[in-house]
Amino acid sequence: MPLNTYHLRASIAVSDIQRAVAFYEGRLGLRPLRSGPSADIAGGSRVYGSGGVAALNVYQSVTAGKSPATLATWYVDDIERIVDELASAGVGFIRYDQLDHDARGITARTGGGRIAWFQDPDGNTFAVESDV
Repeated sequence: MPLNTYHLRASIAVSDIQRAVAFYEGRLGLRPLRSGPSADIAGGSRVYGSGGVAALNVYQSVTAGKSPATLATWYVDDIERIVDELASAGVGFIRYDQLDHDARGITARTGGGRIAWFQDPDGNTFAVESDV
């Protein structure tokens, strides 16, 4: 059965769901579609919508923050505006030594476009990216 016909949702492990809620809702401006348990933690997960669909499942787990890779990327039209708004909300942007970043923390993407990375309180890495 091919998976390309099914909706995909990223799942992100966090160590403290209340701290994560403050970040994902308070700083990123995501709105929860629903909350539920995470294993044996009542209210330990949130599903957030993005782009008009359920896109991100955030759940409390002991495995939080274990991957250094970018876990999810938002594709945006105006990266400068989005980065400025996130920075105003207290989101810090990552600067990698091997890349050149502008004053906002945005870097040119290989093949065109631009990208900026940030982390949640558990060190999970996300990006905002644009084609221009």
